[in-house]
Amino acid sequence: MTGPRVPWRVHAVLPRSVANGPGTRYVIWSQGCALGCSGCFNPETHAEDGGGASVRTAGDVAADVLADAAHLDGVTLTGGEPLEQPAAIAAFCAEVKARSGLGVIVLTGFARREIETDPARAAAVADADLVIAGRYNERLRVARGLRGSSNKEYWMRTDRYGPDDLAAVPELEITITGGTVTVTGMAAPGRSL
Repeated sequence: MTGPRVPWRVHAVLPRSVANGPGTRYVIWSQGCALGCSGCFNPETHAEDGGGASVRTAGDVAADVLADAAHLDGVTLTGGEPLEQPAAIAAFCAEVKARSGLGVIVLTGFARREIETDPARAAAVADADLVIAGRYNERLRVARGLRGSSNKEYWMRTDRYGPDDLAAVPELEITITGGTVTVTGMAAPGRSL
């Protein structure tokens, strides 16, 4: 299945964030990751059918974002591993780019060469402005500029974002909504920066 009707396993969304990319962003965590990077900040997103995950269509998720586009600067896709669901990511990004001026950032554990040599993954990032690619390496931890570790590569697919934009992103954000506390960003609480 392709297009807006393709299913997408979504772990969670955060409609407003400033710690997941430049400006105010809508953040979507995909559910499922088989890469198994030691020290990952989001281990609850690894199981393909993890608790709390919902299956939605790429079009439905895009509709939620587009309904709020006037209050957003962009969208960040993270996980889990978004590129383990490449058809959903491709459909979502195409819809958002076609119907808004929002910037799109994809955070992935796949290396750039793994994306470029896989047609489905390459299609998934075709409408992204920035891909931050590479497995998290706990020994090379930096926790800033949207990179968990220094080996992660900035793959600028457009000129929308530059180094100054990424350097200005806060390392940590704590959001409290209706009794739910969400901690997000590159710096896990209790760990030194």
